[in-house]
Amino acid sequence: MELSELAHIWMIVCPLVFLGGLIDAVAGGGGLITLPAYLIAGLPAHIASGTNKCGNVFGTLLSTGRFLKRGDVHIPSAITGAAGALVGAWIGARLNLIMPERMLYYFMLIMVPVMAVFLLLKRNFGQEDRSGELSRLQLMSMALGIGLVIGGYDGIFGPGAGTFLMLAFTGMCRFDLLTASGNTKVANSASNMASLITFAFAGKVMWVVGIPAAVCGIAGNYVGSSLALKGGAKVIRPMFFVVLALLLIRLIYGLFT
Repeated sequence: MELSELAHIWMIVCPLVFLGGLIDAVAGGGGLITLPAYLIAGLPAHIASGTNKCGNVFGTLLSTGRFLKRGDVHIPSAITGAAGALVGAWIGARLNLIMPERMLYYFMLIMVPVMAVFLLLKRNFGQEDRSGELSRLQLMSMALGIGLVIGGYDGIFGPGAGTFLMLAFTGMCRFDLLTASGNTKVANSASNMASLITFAFAGKVMWVVGIPAAVCGIAGNYVGSSLALKGGAKVIRPMFFVVLALLLIRLIYGLFT
């Protein structure tokens, strides 16, 4: 590939990956912006999926580190969720290489409006940590299931996985939004890493695009995690609706293109 072609791809991908990293650090769902960026730049679908993981994984790891440093992570459930996400994402990435995505579009077109209505009705959603109402075994079991299922989705398709993780950790494990966000980063780092390794071994990562994108993703995640840690639920909750709206637009667009 000539330098002029690469420069054209970088100009499209890098700014959008920065924006996606920022959104992902706050409320998840950065893949709604980053994955389409690679497709717009002209990368084939499977290579776009693999390169997207390269662009996202390092920024997510940075964001995870900042949440861990602040102590805004429930370590036992986060580790269990990450273990589930590693396995689920590996299975999902393998399926991505052999199956069509259209069925996932239909499923998510139903789920996204349901989640939006739930958030509108539950205005106190994620305002306080009620995870103490559950036993340690219940928390660990749910975290493992969350990681396995949503990690699998992340490997197959990806966009919105962070948002789904955060909603699951908040709704099922009863964490407040800030702790759920920290747990989400740990699980999402695991799923991104498993997916990247799987795509890399299949030769579906364009490193010359993915590495510059990763630098932009790191910068976006750094800015976004600062916003999330300072603003807590006040920043995260409104961003949920922005992400869900973007996801719905992305799904409808994907069905007709």
